[in-house]
Amino acid sequence: MSHPSFRWRRVVPRSLGAIALVLINMMSATPLAAQAADPLTAALAKLDPTNRFAIQVVLDSARAIALPDMPLRSRVLEGIQKHATGGQILESVRRKFSMLRTARTALGAVSDNELDAASAMLEAGGKPSQLASFKARQKGREALEAFTVLTDLISRGVPGEEASSAIAKLWQDGADDATFHSLWNNVQADISQGLNPGTALQNRIRETPAARTATPQSKPPEGQQENQRSE
Repeated sequence: MSHPSFRWRRVVPRSLGAIALVLINMMSATPLAAQAADPLTAALAKLDPTNRFAIQVVLDSARAIALPDMPLRSRVLEGIQKHATGGQILESVRRKFSMLRTARTALGAVSDNELDAASAMLEAGGKPSQLASFKARQKGREALEAFTVLTDLISRGVPGEEASSAIAKLWQDGADDATFHSLWNNVQADISQGLNPGTALQNRIRETPAARTATPQSKPPEGQQENQRSE
C-alpha cells in the first residue's frame, strides 16, 4: 500500500500546476484583450512600420507637452476609415498637432474641447491672431460654440476677417451659446438659398441681440478697459 504522504506529494503539484497554468493564461490574455479593445492599436497595426512609428512619436510628443491626444487619435481612425495612405494619415496628424500647439499658444490654458475647436478654426483658414480676442474671459466661460460657428462660416465661404470680426464682437459683448447657434442656423439657411456668404453674415449679424445693444460709444477706451480689468 502506498504511503499517504506520497500520494499527497503527487496530487498537490498537479493541482498547483493547473492553477498556475490558468493564472498565466489569464495574465497573458489581459494585455491582448486590452489591445484588441483599443481602436487606435488596431488602426495603427494596419499601417506600415515607418509611418506607424512616426505617428506614435507625434502622439507621445503631444502627451509630453500636455496637449490633448484624442483629436490626433481621431485623425488616425478617420484616415483608416477613409482608406488613406500611411503618409497621408501622418501628414494629417502632424498638421493637427501643429494647430493644437498654435491654438494653445494663442489662448493659454483652456479645455481640451475648446482647444480642439480652435485648432479646427485654424485649419479652416483662420489666423492665430484672430484667437487673441477670445483669450480674456470671465471665469468658467468657454468659446467652444463661438469657435465652432466661426469654423463653419469660414468653411462656407465667409471671408475670414469678416467672420472673425463678427464672432469676436459677439463674444466680447457677452453673447451666449444660444446666440451663436441661432446666428449659425440663420446664416446657413441664407447661404443654402443662394445668398452670398459674406452678405448673409452681415445681414444676420445686424439682427443679433448682442450686436444691436452694443454700440461703439458704450465701449470704454483701451486705457479704461485695462483699469477696469485691474479693479
